[in-house]
Amino acid sequence: MTDSTARGASDTVPALVRRERMAELIATSGFLRVSDLSETFGVSEVTVRSDLAALDDGHAIRRVHGGAVPRGQRAREASFETSLEASALAKQSIGRRAAALVSSGQSVLLDVGTTALATAKALAERDDLEDLVVITNGLNIALELEAQIPRFTVIVTGGALRPLQHSLVHPLARTVLEQVHADIAFIGCNGVDPVAGVTNVNLPEAEVKQLMVSSADRVVVLADASKLGQVSLGAVAGIDAVDVLVTSDGADAAVLADLSAAGVEVLTA
Repeated sequence: MTDSTARGASDTVPALVRRERMAELIATSGFLRVSDLSETFGVSEVTVRSDLAALDDGHAIRRVHGGAVPRGQRAREASFETSLEASALAKQSIGRRAAALVSSGQSVLLDVGTTALATAKALAERDDLEDLVVITNGLNIALELEAQIPRFTVIVTGGALRPLQHSLVHPLARTVLEQVHADIAFIGCNGVDPVAGVTNVNLPEAEVKQLMVSSADRVVVLADASKLGQVSLGAVAGIDAVDVLVTSDGADAAVLADLSAAGVEVLTA
């Protein structure tokens, strides 16, 4: 990104977009001062400090005296296997509650991640489901559902493989997702916030999630209690695009109330 491109960003640019560009510049430069970012983006230093605080909270950068430095992306994103060990029982409960929303004959977009895998397992356990079409960008999810063929039709998006999450991302994933329209999209994420919406730590995966959201009649977000009120770097969807949130016990009551007030149906597993 050139300085002239960055200077085109101002207060008229959504905060999440501005923060993403800030993180990119910090990653490229190695260190940027608050004053530098203020001049580059045409916003006040107070706004820059607020942006840096949000990026630091999302582990996109690390705040230091007078500015910010990069934080390694690989260190920020846990592997699938590591995530699988965290809150396993809660994710199983979320998966079963999510799978209960599906009816025979429907088409389902199933995102990547450990909670999505729990949902796939719960779908497979439902003997009453017939003629279900599942479209996924998760290799492990496709393999989990393989035994259900021909009761289920399993479609894999294609794309470049991300080993960390066993996920498929651009460019081929976009080609497939732009040609389908599903009844339900089950979306995993790293954060759900009443103001920032649904966000994810990895930008290529966030793009695939965006496509899934736009390709479904009903959007169901899968997020355990630890992800509520959190904000990560990559924007997935505004909260107004979410129909249902399936979460676990222990979620912050105030955040749940704000989400409900925004029109999201909250289901606690």
